[in-house]
Amino acid sequence: MTPEEIAKLPYRRCVGVMLMNARGEVFVGQRNDRHHEAWQMPQGGIDKGEKPREAALRELWEETGVTSDLVEIVAKTKDWLPYDLPHDIVPNIWKGRYRGQEQKWFLMRFLGRDEQVDIATEHPEFTTWKWVAPGELIDGIVSFKRAVYETVLTEFAPHLTPR
Repeated sequence: MTPEEIAKLPYRRCVGVMLMNARGEVFVGQRNDRHHEAWQMPQGGIDKGEKPREAALRELWEETGVTSDLVEIVAKTKDWLPYDLPHDIVPNIWKGRYRGQEQKWFLMRFLGRDEQVDIATEHPEFTTWKWVAPGELIDGIVSFKRAVYETVLTEFAPHLTPR
């Protein structure tokens, strides 16, 4: 696909979850795909007829095993935040139908215990996970998602406090 063709493609609507523990640290998982050296927060597409909040809770459960009763939704981003995929990836993801994603992010406080996080899900997204200080989050993220993560951190900063 040419850059011009890619520029005409729409964004895929999706959600992201910043899961924060009682110490004010953020969950990140190490990806199990071709970006396996990269870390990210839980995220995924919105199913037909699904509202963003429902999708965020579903994606959190699908990727981390954390159920909705173990979280409290604290905030969400004001706007949808888009990012473009690198051009060489576009034809190989989502059948080449999207140029990237636009995401609605939710900040959730984790009310459970670490042993209630289970990334060995039916379709594992992560090989390992950890809690990181918000200031350390950006360093491990793939470059094409960093601007979105920086915006999410800025918007959620007033809420990223220990409990």
